[in-house]
Amino acid sequence: MKVTRFHRMSSSLPARLLPLLLAAASPLVAAPVTYTIDPNHTHPAFEADHFNGLSVWRGVFKQTSGTITLDTAAATGTVDIEINVASVDFGHDKLNEMAVSSEAPPILEATKYPLAHYQGVLTHFVRGAPTEVRGELSLHGVTRPVNLRIDSFKCIANHPLIKREVCGADALGTFNRADFGIKVGQPYGFNMNVALRIQVEAIRAD
Repeated sequence: MKVTRFHRMSSSLPARLLPLLLAAASPLVAAPVTYTIDPNHTHPAFEADHFNGLSVWRGVFKQTSGTITLDTAAATGTVDIEINVASVDFGHDKLNEMAVSSEAPPILEATKYPLAHYQGVLTHFVRGAPTEVRGELSLHGVTRPVNLRIDSFKCIANHPLIKREVCGADALGTFNRADFGIKVGQPYGFNMNVALRIQVEAIRAD
């Protein structure tokens, strides 16, 4: 049998050094990258029914924070986002005040539940990009599973303004607000389903 140079080297090395040599010769494994949510470009929006089809009310949360981790090689990642509930904006000042108040009719009750929290796992990667988030939403003192579909996902290696890597996505999902104890309008036949439309951008942290 032909003896290779590597075999001659390995036979002369102490046994404890051989695993280190093999590890050094192996390809490097990419570590997950952490991205910090850009609050200026991350605004969860929602649509809620008014009188069972009479109209659709739309709103947006203007203050968010959190992190996203991404490992494209392993096709894994996480999402961890907090939302300031009092930052809700319906485009109607009186309704904004009602939404954050704990007085009747109670809606979001931001004085009692100031933060909403979404935590999930990025899944179903296609060509290095996630297409779904499987997670849980904590809202109004209740935590329930809420999954999101990612319609678009893109990373810019060197953002022309920030000079760092930036990743962004557009995601959507639905949940039943009555499941979270937000039942205003239910006696009048309001549809309890709420549509989510979330734009997010995050800046590489390291």
